[in-house]
Amino acid sequence: MSTPDLNLLVTLDVLLAEGSVVRAAKRLRLSPSAMSRALARLRATTGDPLLVRAGRGLVPTPRALELRERVGQLVQDGKTVLRPAETLDLKHLVRTFTLRTGDGFVENFGPDLMVRVAKEAPGVRLRFVQKPDKDSAPLRDGTVDLETGVVVKTTGPEVRAQALFRDRFIGVVRKGHPLSRGKITPSRYAGGRHVYVSRHGLDKGPIDEALEPFGLQREIVTIVDGFSTALALARASDLIASVPERHTGNLRAGMHSFPLPVAMPEVTVSLLWHPRLDADPAHRWLRSCVRDVCGK
Repeated sequence: MSTPDLNLLVTLDVLLAEGSVVRAAKRLRLSPSAMSRALARLRATTGDPLLVRAGRGLVPTPRALELRERVGQLVQDGKTVLRPAETLDLKHLVRTFTLRTGDGFVENFGPDLMVRVAKEAPGVRLRFVQKPDKDSAPLRDGTVDLETGVVVKTTGPEVRAQALFRDRFIGVVRKGHPLSRGKITPSRYAGGRHVYVSRHGLDKGPIDEALEPFGLQREIVTIVDGFSTALALARASDLIASVPERHTGNLRAGMHSFPLPVAMPEVTVSLLWHPRLDADPAHRWLRSCVRDVCGK
């Protein structure tokens, strides 16, 4: 079945309103012959004459009378859809946004973001969900509005990304831990007992590779799947946690943090979203809120 020409809806709407080929042609800036051809196409498409001659004028058929109100509403709805977005009224905006974030993001940036959102748009609700992987499918299928994380090769090529901040890994121990005093050398750091963070259950990573040129190897005594868990263990024991600095600011309160004694590259944490939401005024506003909060 062929797809109907939806432009004919506008033509039909004007013809039914004017009841005249000549007047309808003038209103749509067409020639009378072009309008007559359009009417012929409408008759063929609907299987009804629609407008029939009565004396010098045209009168609508019962089918045309049945369609008139529906066609007018469809045309109006189409104009509404294609009209540029109106100015966003944040005070009356009612909407729930889903944000998929890495471990520690909500604890560190969530409070300030919620205060900002509540002040500007009290009807907006934020729903935070954990980010167990790098799959872009939730952004693509619309189950997630925004995501934070490091752009990797598996990130969908169509996904939009904007840098939020640079981060680096640091060491963290409880107050009073031996590493809370004195200079941290590679050997002192590697000689402690470590909690390692890996969502996939790996037992070594870039930090271990950086220690290899020194002939050193960490003793990893436990593996967890999140930074908050690693910090909770380090807070209550002599374990050493290695976590991203900015991502875990609030989680490290009351603990001792120190720069890693080996060179590690910084990572860029970005804001990710699907391009279909680029021009959505409410989504653009939320993106600006996240950027401002993370940029402090």
